[in-house]
Amino acid sequence: MSLSITDSMKAGVWMLGAVISFSLMAIAGRELAGELDSFKIMLWRSLAGIFIVLAIAWRFNTLNQIKFDNLKLHTIRNVSHFFGQTLWYFAVTKVTLAQLFAFEFTAPLWVALIAPLFLQETLTKTKFLSIFIGFIGILMIARPEATGLSAGMLSAIFCAVGFAGSILATKLLTSTQSVTCILFWLTVMQFVMSIVCAGFDGIISLPNTTNLHWVVVISVGGLTAHFCITTALTLAPASIVAPLEFLRLPLISVVGYFVYAEALSLFILGGAILIVGANIVNLRKAETG
Repeated sequence: MSLSITDSMKAGVWMLGAVISFSLMAIAGRELAGELDSFKIMLWRSLAGIFIVLAIAWRFNTLNQIKFDNLKLHTIRNVSHFFGQTLWYFAVTKVTLAQLFAFEFTAPLWVALIAPLFLQETLTKTKFLSIFIGFIGILMIARPEATGLSAGMLSAIFCAVGFAGSILATKLLTSTQSVTCILFWLTVMQFVMSIVCAGFDGIISLPNTTNLHWVVVISVGGLTAHFCITTALTLAPASIVAPLEFLRLPLISVVGYFVYAEALSLFILGGAILIVGANIVNLRKAETG
């Protein structure tokens, strides 16, 4: 089926919405540093998400799509996502925003590496090459020989592993589960996990008037970002949509430079180019078969 210019432009607009949403989430996470830890951010994000998902499902009459089968796979997906997202919120206060986003973009490369174990996919020479190039990019950004590997840097690297597990489980779920069902169990399960982790010390901090708006930004931004990407994919193929997501790397780099005085070194720039390039090579090969 041919792709019209109009659909391409619409997909681009939706992806711009996703780029802005992800960037706002990173800024909100940085602004909440010192007030709410990663688990508490996830707690309030998940609680707000439950109400948002149910409200949208009620508005569009999709509440009947929420199913109680395949909960095991939902659990695997949401544990993986919780692991990745919690590390992401921790890392956002410890490394530069450019580093965090660059490492996050390695998630598709982890998927290509892990998928043969669970989805019976073949690890082709092209995929292996893209993974190899991507990990060179990781080493360039992390520079363990010069700066060592801090807890923040390791969190930024391994948050992508959690996201990869979530992507793989989502790929299996979408064959039988609706978006409403997947998002419902995402928010509910992660709310339960957040309560357990956030309340482990017996103290659960409530958002206050000075940070409530940032909690709202994170809660709404996470859902709108994924909605924008899903909508864009209905208008254009992944080979066009996915590269547009990489635009959030230069955007967040500019934000980091002007708002937080974060320097963008040649190592970060070079590593990011390698990671994005490896993703595009892998994606183009997947589209052409």
